[in-house]
Amino acid sequence: MKELAILGSTGSIGTQTLDVVRTYPDRYQVYALCAHRSIDLLVQQAKEFHPEVVCIADESLYEPLKERLSALDCKVWAGTDAIAEVVTMPSIDIVVAAMVGYAGLRPTIEAIKAGKTIALANKETLVVAGEIICDLAIKHHTPILPVDSEHSAIFQSLVGEDRSEIEKILLTASGGPFRTFSLEKMRTVTAADALKHPNWEMGAKITIDSASMMNKGFEVIEAKWLFGVPVEKIQVLVHPQSIVHSAVQFTDGAIKAQLGAPDMRLPIQYALSFPERLASEFPRADLFALKDLTFEEPDLARFPNLGLAYEAMRRGGNIPCVLNAANEVANLAFREGRCGFLQMSDVIAETMNKAAFIPKPTYENYVETDKEARQIAESLL
Repeated sequence: MKELAILGSTGSIGTQTLDVVRTYPDRYQVYALCAHRSIDLLVQQAKEFHPEVVCIADESLYEPLKERLSALDCKVWAGTDAIAEVVTMPSIDIVVAAMVGYAGLRPTIEAIKAGKTIALANKETLVVAGEIICDLAIKHHTPILPVDSEHSAIFQSLVGEDRSEIEKILLTASGGPFRTFSLEKMRTVTAADALKHPNWEMGAKITIDSASMMNKGFEVIEAKWLFGVPVEKIQVLVHPQSIVHSAVQFTDGAIKAQLGAPDMRLPIQYALSFPERLASEFPRADLFALKDLTFEEPDLARFPNLGLAYEAMRRGGNIPCVLNAANEVANLAFREGRCGFLQMSDVIAETMNKAAFIPKPTYENYVETDKEARQIAESLL
C-alpha cells in the first residue's frame, strides 16, 4: 500500500489521480489532499477518501474548510507553509506534484529533500529551477517520475536503454485549437476560443499555454532536465491526432515511441506503479480506425512562445524563471480580457529583455526573479 500526497487534488491531474486510486484501492491510499481554493470539491474528496491531512493554500478559506470537515477525523491546515510541511510527513511514499505554476516549486523541493518519490505533473518546477531540482534529486536519491503524457512516453521509450545513445528526442504537440489559423485570424481570438482544446481535457491555464505553444516550450525545458540532453537534441513535431505521445531516436537510427489514446490517467497510473504496468479499462487507441498519423514542423512566426522557450534555455541562468513568471502574468491577463492572444508573446519577450540576468541563481535568486519578472510583465500590460 502506497500513501499519496496529492498537491492540486481538485485540478485536472489531481482528479484523474483519484480515478486511479478508486481503481486500485488495495494499492494506493490518500494521505493528504491539497488544493488552492476549490473548497467544495476538496470537501467532497475528503469525505470520499478520508485523508489524514487536508490543506488549502488560500488561508482565508481555513475556517469554512475546518467547519465543513469537522465530522471527519483529519487535520485541516492552510497556507503555503503548511503545504510545504505536509509533503515531508513520514507516512507519505509518493507526492503527486500537480499544483499549477510557480506555486509548485517550494513543496516539490521539500518533498525531494524528504526523500519522497515525485510523480511530477508541475512542469514549471523544472522550467524555473531545473538545475537545483536535479541536483537535489541526486543528492537525496529521490526518483522523479514524469506524469506529462509526452515525458511519460519518452520515459517509457527509454526503459532498458542507455541514455548516452539518445540522438534526438521527438516531442509531439497537438498544435492546439489554432493550428491552422492565419496570423491575422489569431489576432482576434478570445480566451473562450483558446479553451476549446481539440484533444485534451485540462485546466484553464495549461489549455491557454497549449494554444500558444508555451506549454510545449516548457516541455522542451522539462525534457532537457529530466533526460539530460541539450535543447538542440529536442525536436518538436506537431502531431494533430495526439496518438504518438512522443518518441526517442537513437544513435543507430532506430526510433521508439509510445502510442495510446489521449487519456492522462494512463501516464498518471504508470508513474504511480512504475516499474510495474497495471491493467486498466482506459480507452484503447484503435489503429485500424486511424486514417492518418501526420507530423508537421511548428510555425514559430505564428507561435513565437516556443521560440522564446528555446531562447530562455540557451541564455540559461534565471531566464527560464523570467519566462515562466511573465507567462503566468500574460496568461492570466489574456483569460481576463486584459491582453490579446499575440500580445502575450510580446509581454514575455520584453520581460526577458528587461529582467536582471543572474548566471548561477540560488533558490533565493529564483524567488526574487519571480517577483521582479511579474512586476515587469504587469507594467507592460
